[in-house]
Amino acid sequence: MSELQSPIDDVLMSEEQASNLTYFAFAKSTHAEPALVPARASIGELPDVLAGRYRLERLLGAGGMGAVYRARDLLHEQFGDPDPYIALKILSEEFAESPDASALLYSEFALTRRLRHDNVLHPYTFEVDTDCQRAFITMELMRGLTLDKLLCERPLGLPWKELRDIVLPLLDALAYAHRRGVLHGDMKPSNVMLSEDGVRLFDFGLGQAEEGILPGLPHLSRERFNAWTPGYAAPELLEGQPLSASADVYGVACVIYELAGGKHPFRRLPSTQARDEHLERELQAPQGLPKHCWPALRAALSFDPAARTITADQLRDAMGATSSWLQRLRRRA
Repeated sequence: MSELQSPIDDVLMSEEQASNLTYFAFAKSTHAEPALVPARASIGELPDVLAGRYRLERLLGAGGMGAVYRARDLLHEQFGDPDPYIALKILSEEFAESPDASALLYSEFALTRRLRHDNVLHPYTFEVDTDCQRAFITMELMRGLTLDKLLCERPLGLPWKELRDIVLPLLDALAYAHRRGVLHGDMKPSNVMLSEDGVRLFDFGLGQAEEGILPGLPHLSRERFNAWTPGYAAPELLEGQPLSASADVYGVACVIYELAGGKHPFRRLPSTQARDEHLERELQAPQGLPKHCWPALRAALSFDPAARTITADQLRDAMGATSSWLQRLRRRA
């Protein structure tokens, strides 16, 4: 790969460039011979092979900010790896042209790399192809079914045994992330996969580190992207409040409710609209959920963050407890 840094005096050519983190990421070395510098493709033109190593094969999915491709690692293939396939995430053309695009993508990589948990997607590398001016993340290739696809196949929801096998690892992953000071920011069915190796939580593109965690990581605003998923984002997020662990709990509670009964708790309306229409008054426990789990899930679905005091750890404990265990606990109290 070409050198990515050049002397500060040469790079700071204007105020616009000075605040443009992407400019720094893609700046060419001033010492390179002009004849050796390849012509750059404009942003949005993806080559068949990125960084001379990763051959893009097919699009796996596209979200609000980026796209994920199945790719073949040609280096690993050259050395005889029988399974050289990876997933590769790159920002969409619209967001790639934002001034701090590469820093946003690196933030997602840094947050995910901090989490070493069996139920969190494993990232590999953050890289830059300077010829096409695009940064990207390489990560494990998951083979399986996302929960939104599962819900299409199971419109009435899941029985408790199946539900429990999904919900407990998912809450384990989220609780672990929160203990490590990482907020997900976009809890929804399409960001959870049932893979060959179990449940995987992925896509921390809207995530943030809590204060004091990863202090060198730029705290970049996502507000201008308007990327929250209204039906799963807590009301305070849609009203411009900062991301919190409590907001993640609201999102995962919506996912659990939907898995249990096949229906979103608030008809997938934006949470602010659902709150203003007082839809919580119509909320009932889904059929697939044991009665002893409902109080905790109901608390997690509170529109008011002051009333949503339950943590991911506590929600996981409530989902993992048996009714007989709770009865014994109450008798001791």
